[in-house]
Amino acid sequence: MNKAFVKETNDDDAVSPMPEMPVGVRNYITPDGYQALQTELQHLLDVARPAALQADAESADMESAPEASLREIDTRIHYLQTRLETAEIVDASVHADGDQIFFGATVEYDNAAGERHRVTIVGLDELDPAQGRISWLSPLAQSLLGAHEGNAVSLETPAGDEELQVLTVRYPRSS
Repeated sequence: MNKAFVKETNDDDAVSPMPEMPVGVRNYITPDGYQALQTELQHLLDVARPAALQADAESADMESAPEASLREIDTRIHYLQTRLETAEIVDASVHADGDQIFFGATVEYDNAAGERHRVTIVGLDELDPAQGRISWLSPLAQSLLGAHEGNAVSLETPAGDEELQVLTVRYPRSS
């Protein structure tokens, strides 16, 4: 039987599952995020998968590492195809002249300690906290969404509510 249809229990062969979209949640994504997923998918289909197939064919009688790599690539391809099919592209540039926070906004705010932060509110497949790209479903984004420049918002944290002061709201310009 083809191994693709057999559930293997060996932890060495396990492919880490891709994060699921929460039930009932829309798959919002920025145009740049959508393009990045398309680019990654095309790379996997045109470069990575053929290379893994070649490596698998060359090492058929050796170790199974190329097979594991091929499974990981195929899993990622399936994940990307599913996410792209369900994606709802949100062009935040329509809000370019506004000061209210919507999906796609880059927000600068001060916290209660006076520390300044900048975040961009993006889709689940675009988040990169180290770069200030946070999911629109995160508690911080949920606290900020709908607020305007100059507003104070409350962020519920494990240590209690924290007041944030919204300083600026910016959107990408249409290209």
